[in-house]
Amino acid sequence: MSEKLDKLRATFDAREIEALLVSAPENRRYMSGFTGSAGYLLISRKDAVLATDFRYIEQSQQQAPDFSIERIAGSLTWLPDKMSDMGVRTVGFESDHLTVAIHSKMTKALEEGGREATMVATTGVVEELRAVKTPKEIELITRAVEIADAAMDRVGPTIEPGMTEEQVAWELEKTMRELGAEGPSFDTIVGAGPNGALPHHRADGTVIKAGDPVVIDMGARYQGYCSDLTRTVFIGEADDTFRRIYNTVLRAQLEAEARVTAGMTGKETDAIARDVIVEAGHGDDFGHSLGHGIGLAVHESPGVGPNSDGTIEDGMVFTVEPGIYLPGWGGVRIEDMAVMENGRARVLSRARKLEV
Repeated sequence: MSEKLDKLRATFDAREIEALLVSAPENRRYMSGFTGSAGYLLISRKDAVLATDFRYIEQSQQQAPDFSIERIAGSLTWLPDKMSDMGVRTVGFESDHLTVAIHSKMTKALEEGGREATMVATTGVVEELRAVKTPKEIELITRAVEIADAAMDRVGPTIEPGMTEEQVAWELEKTMRELGAEGPSFDTIVGAGPNGALPHHRADGTVIKAGDPVVIDMGARYQGYCSDLTRTVFIGEADDTFRRIYNTVLRAQLEAEARVTAGMTGKETDAIARDVIVEAGHGDDFGHSLGHGIGLAVHESPGVGPNSDGTIEDGMVFTVEPGIYLPGWGGVRIEDMAVMENGRARVLSRARKLEV
């Protein structure tokens, strides 16, 4: 963890802070290795403290050897005390995560403690570090991808008329656990027929019928790391409409995967796939971004969408998931995960795609 701490500390000057208070669970885990559900990290230029309650003291000592452990209870007096011990007067906090209520309590604790201290709102400090994965992280993500792939290839061919969306989702989630997943990385999406036109439809009691396109979006979590996979299947013999829509989406995806290179922005990457769909006359039917970064969280940096100005660099893991959605008919989305290596995208997802 010392390398991560060094990289974090190197960002302090630009943000005019002397320490960072880390509260977001994924950031806390990334920086310390601690997997507990409660606690804060207080990281200065010289010190690193993990503050948590009695439930996690032994666990934190085992998982976060680079941190000194501070046992805390409900009071926030520990914060001004530790800042004083560290000689810190300006501390950054994660404004995207820390609630207004907790921030107010912390500010009050600093005032009542008589400390001359300032809390500075920051955003994306640890997230920017997380965007480039280590070889170990890529290994864990790859295993999460393999689990989801295997579950899709096992369950997909068994889907038949009369099954409900909920039944399919349960079979996928159960199979992922049997294959070693801690659980799904998000609620499994199964959208049959017209439900497939809703990109984030929740699986419900809808009965799958012959002639339905079915969009399945799923992912496995393995040792904290997520995968994200979408495949669209057709129940029965695919008709001309499905073939046309499916092949357009697949062509858009394959174009983006083949042409994206390190240093391109998320906006430029999105445009590769979007142009294919626009040329096919379905630009208005592709309403979401092409993809997103993924790791400890399902959605993280880098952004891969029409408004994403950041670049995609070696070591970044991201999704490529174009889609077309037609209200009243359904939708087609195909999603792979890829890692940027040696300037090119290496596709990680291996679950079968249709040949229609």
